[in-house]
Amino acid sequence: MMLRIENITFSYKRKKRINVVLKEINQTFESGKIYGIIGESGSGKSTLLSILAGLRKPDTGDVLYNEETLATIGLNKYRENHIGMVFQDYNLIYYMTAVQNLEVAKKGTSEQMMHWLDQLEITEEIANRPVYTLSGGQRQRVAIARALYKDANVILADEPTGNLNEELAMQTVEILKYIAHTLNKCVIVVTHSKMVSSETDIRLELNDGKLIQI
Repeated sequence: MMLRIENITFSYKRKKRINVVLKEINQTFESGKIYGIIGESGSGKSTLLSILAGLRKPDTGDVLYNEETLATIGLNKYRENHIGMVFQDYNLIYYMTAVQNLEVAKKGTSEQMMHWLDQLEITEEIANRPVYTLSGGQRQRVAIARALYKDANVILADEPTGNLNEELAMQTVEILKYIAHTLNKCVIVVTHSKMVSSETDIRLELNDGKLIQI
């Protein structure tokens, strides 16, 4: 599997002024690797991630999944079948259980859902409790399990350790590395954390609208 961006540019208007956030960015992302994207606040990291997810359209350029543009694949099909998202704030439905949160993402059996929750050390007892009763680390594991349960080849993580202490952050990083190296997924992590970025296979920095390998 390969995800590629070609000549991506993106800008937005602010107080009658046009700010160019991304400037003709080119990058290839491959299965079996974890990528870390760092950059200052406001540099466009989350914007780039949303473009990779098909949630936002660039001004110019293309996102290609296995050499097909998103327009050819169809944005809904691309998001539903190929992309799994992990957010800093988990983006879970808090009054539902962990199992129910997975079911919202994709219909399936309890056994199928518990397979991924169990992989991330979420026991059946924990999985059937409302999400609001879980710890931050447990919520993040549920969010990751939800992304994996979709059977997506690309996992996009936006500041996945931002709300976690150092120990839980390191555990989350190890899980993401396992997803890339053992499950052969493409994992792309946007982060402010030097610790997180140092654990990735390929480190990229977004600076002045350009994405460079460091």
